[in-house]
Amino acid sequence: MDTDEQPSPTATPRPPAIEPDAKDWTWVVEARCPQCGFAASDVDPRGIGGTVRDLVPRWVAALHRADARERPEPHVWSPLEYGAHVRDVMRVFDERVRLMVEQDDPLFANWDQDATALAERYDLQDPAVVADELARAADLTADRFDAVAPDAWERTGRRSNGSLFTVRTLGQYFLHDVVHHLHDVRA
Repeated sequence: MDTDEQPSPTATPRPPAIEPDAKDWTWVVEARCPQCGFAASDVDPRGIGGTVRDLVPRWVAALHRADARERPEPHVWSPLEYGAHVRDVMRVFDERVRLMVEQDDPLFANWDQDATALAERYDLQDPAVVADELARAADLTADRFDAVAPDAWERTGRRSNGSLFTVRTLGQYFLHDVVHHLHDVRA
């Protein structure tokens, strides 16, 4: 196989399954994360866009590492899989913020991150392409947060499980995800 060709999803066996993350991480908007050290409640929401942009080079570097496709343990995602997840997180949260600003108390569509990782075969994606897509999604999401009007930070929206967010707390929650996964990939 040419080194630039991607493995065929039908010809490549799936990697060992990752135990789905069933934890409710919403607590991170109120307390420091003991794993990554991030304190979402300290985040000034007006700085979310800039922080997202500042984190992109670290993600791009992680996705360009020689070991980007390698899982550190069979049941732990590789930097590539985490990068594809964070790219999709950027897209999902961009849409959620848009809904919150444009609608009154929207209910977000359910997003099963684990099912998406399997269906989209994160493990077989091209790390360089994921890096580019993550950077583009980050720019759009950062722009979305930058455009939030001062009186819109307390607008609400709800996840399908009933968790209630304001634009501010959704941004803080989102930023924790991006930072936490950098910790996961040691970037």
